[in-house]
Amino acid sequence: MASAALATPAAAPAAAAPAGEGRKLFAFLCMVFGMFMAILDIQIVSASLAEIQAGISASADEISWVQTAYLIAEVIMIPLSGTLSRVLSTRWMFVISAAGFTFMSFLCATASSIEQMIVYRALQGFIGGGMIPTVFASAYTIFRPEQRNVVTPIIGLVATLAPTIGPTVGGYLTDLFSWHWLFLVNIVPGIFVTVTTYFLVDFDEPNLGLFKNFDWTGLALMAAFLGCLEFVLEEGPIKDWFQDEYILIGTVVCVGAGLGFFWRMFTAKQPIVDLFAFTNRNFAAGCAFSFVMGIGLYGLTYLYPVYLGRVRGYSALQIGETMFVTGICMFLTAPIVGRLMGKVDPRAMMAAGFIGFGLGTWWASYITKDWDFWELLIPQVLRGVSLMVCMVPINNIALGTLSPERMKNASGLFNLTRNLGGAVGLALINTTLNERWDLHLTRLHEKVTWSRAIANETLQTMTGAYARLGSDASLAGLRTVSNIVRQQALVMSFGDVFLIMTFLFGSLALLTPFIKRPKLGAASADAH
Repeated sequence: MASAALATPAAAPAAAAPAGEGRKLFAFLCMVFGMFMAILDIQIVSASLAEIQAGISASADEISWVQTAYLIAEVIMIPLSGTLSRVLSTRWMFVISAAGFTFMSFLCATASSIEQMIVYRALQGFIGGGMIPTVFASAYTIFRPEQRNVVTPIIGLVATLAPTIGPTVGGYLTDLFSWHWLFLVNIVPGIFVTVTTYFLVDFDEPNLGLFKNFDWTGLALMAAFLGCLEFVLEEGPIKDWFQDEYILIGTVVCVGAGLGFFWRMFTAKQPIVDLFAFTNRNFAAGCAFSFVMGIGLYGLTYLYPVYLGRVRGYSALQIGETMFVTGICMFLTAPIVGRLMGKVDPRAMMAAGFIGFGLGTWWASYITKDWDFWELLIPQVLRGVSLMVCMVPINNIALGTLSPERMKNASGLFNLTRNLGGAVGLALINTTLNERWDLHLTRLHEKVTWSRAIANETLQTMTGAYARLGSDASLAGLRTVSNIVRQQALVMSFGDVFLIMTFLFGSLALLTPFIKRPKLGAASADAH
């Protein structure tokens, strides 16, 4: 009897341990769902901008700010979240972010003017942006290294799947209901995430004393630097870069604020962002690879819909259905990647992922105006699989060897590099697309002349097709031939962009052997 009585207390903690682990995992999954909503809202409006434009009576130049305002605000919050989560604690940081994001989603659905929409979207991106790095930091601080093979594929899947399926989800919601549901869909899940994280998350304690030395100057410089950088990268290709006065002013402010920001981060007593995390070789390498992966993630999510819309004439819903292949492949690959993480060198997985990216873009470089769902299937499958194969080991290499006290700050910087990679990638893609389009147009115009028999035959055929127009038939035929030439030049420029991306991803694959392999259990100390 005595021995039984002594055994009972010893058994209680053992029985409670799984329950504690289960509670922690459920709380973390609720946070992951909040992160999913924040990342999804970057792209959820992209397929429905025309409907929003009509609903709030905005001009064609103004409507792009529905997306740009969100991106600028989010990119400012992401690095700031590390300091705020140390001050407020993970629990209160996430609760405030989730609640604010939900409330701003409601206000976005009620917006009746472009001015209101821009303000609400900016606040939605700024407040909600705090959820993204907080989830990444939590994954590497509350779970043991051996548990991360399960946890990191989950956050990797969410971080890459959300922007990929954003246009699909947005297209369906707008087609079935109205554009208001792009934002209303966040309300019930947002309330659920807010309530569950309030009651379940207790990973750390707030440190309000850090507010005494809060670097407000550093915050202002960072906001000006990152905000202007995102603005210039988003609007530059559309406004012909420095030919536009606002782009020029934004660039000057960006450079000046950037210099001031970096000076402040190395001299302030308590810098708002700890750049010394980059002295960890693996973290610096992981951020560089994350930057390029951002180009693949956001760049290809942009390129395929542009081709399908401008060349194939697809609706938002048709584009979403075509793009859904990538999401399915990512979902199916995630558990396989989780199993491989404990058995395969992560550098080999990264190399395989970037090679897969390169093969997909090389395949797509042969694109023609007739490519449809089936021709795009293999490039999309390669993209979906490669995203997962890259994302998880990059996360582990960048964050897996950092000390817990550096994790919150480093997580913000790591997520920032992916978003900036996407912004830089989109700017370069748009600029290259326009320049190559002009080049191919010039070359095709040299070939399509009156002296070419095939050109004359095509023009005669088109003129005959418009015979019912009488004297206007020849003009209509000429316009049709001109449109064919422009379309062909555009398709050729798409092929050029895909080929350039192939070289980029191939180069990254060659650099993976120079990364130091992280050791299991090394999360407790920095590996320099």
